[in-house]
Amino acid sequence: MSFFTLPLHVPAALPLFINPPRLAGRRADGGSHVAVATAPARFIYLAEQGGEDATGALSPDFEAQLAQALRNLRLALTGAGAGLQHVVRLRVLVVGHSEARLALLARTLATVWGELPTPACTLIPVPCLAREGMLCAFEATAVKAIAASTLAD
Repeated sequence: MSFFTLPLHVPAALPLFINPPRLAGRRADGGSHVAVATAPARFIYLAEQGGEDATGALSPDFEAQLAQALRNLRLALTGAGAGLQHVVRLRVLVVGHSEARLALLARTLATVWGELPTPACTLIPVPCLAREGMLCAFEATAVKAIAASTLAD
């Protein structure tokens, strides 16, 4: 088999999330330490998903924007034929970061992801975002396995 030849039987267990036991727990903060994706797969890159609703309106409340931003993230994933289980990397951009906002973020991500493995996640405090009044946004990378039957074509 050459470097560019794909096996006919492709494992579909994507992605793999790892939290090495000697590293402090990330699940409590809403993420995993490591996400591993194996090809062949489709990589999906989501641009900033903020807390605006379908009309473009932004609530002045951080918690409301957080919930809406996650709804927007899910809508974007669905549009690409993916779901939360396919997200391997999550970047959270937060204006006015605080321990209280971190705690709310962690609780919200735990609720939204539920029993699914949480992606590798980085919180980045920022002075402002794309729109005035935007308090949080998510960027994500998702990986979805390509079915072996698709590769045979």
